[in-house]
Amino acid sequence: MAVLKFRIYFEEDESVYRDIAIKHKQFFSDLHTSILKAFEFDSKHAATFFRSNDQWAQGREISLQKYDKNYAVAPLLMAETTIGSEIFDTNQKFIYLYDFEKNWRFLVELINVSKTSSDDVAYPAVVRVEGIGPQQYGTRSLFGNKFLDVEEKYDLNKGEEGFGEEGETDDSTESDDVFPEEQATGMDDYE
Repeated sequence: MAVLKFRIYFEEDESVYRDIAIKHKQFFSDLHTSILKAFEFDSKHAATFFRSNDQWAQGREISLQKYDKNYAVAPLLMAETTIGSEIFDTNQKFIYLYDFEKNWRFLVELINVSKTSSDDVAYPAVVRVEGIGPQQYGTRSLFGNKFLDVEEKYDLNKGEEGFGEEGETDDSTESDDVFPEEQATGMDDYE
């Protein structure tokens, strides 16, 4: 059974990628799940693959679920489409979109085909990790549930800094607090 190795690039930074090995008879839904795990994303959102070419143009869609839209050519379904059935080139490319609101976009490229699989490996398998992946929900996912948002509070009433409410004047600073040089020449001379 052939094993396909794909390199999945984060579109915004090609130095961030994951290599995933998968058997050619496994499904796109397996690859979808592996990509999410490799980049530490949850699986709460819609996703789709597009067959692509060397210019990364979107071709035939391979969707996670059926849509109610009318298509000239209906998308294939990830759970029904084997990876090997969509490989037409030795460096076949796909575009993977996840969470259509956030529009996470990954470039998927076939980089190796081997004829044998290892009995010690559970496919699909992440075989290489390069770079720090994007954070799906910002900094909160860096620290998990232990991260607390810190809210700074300022007292806008008159305090030690001498700041008061808008329009309020500070009676403690009169003209006698001005430096002697400023009294003699006046600030208008510096403008």
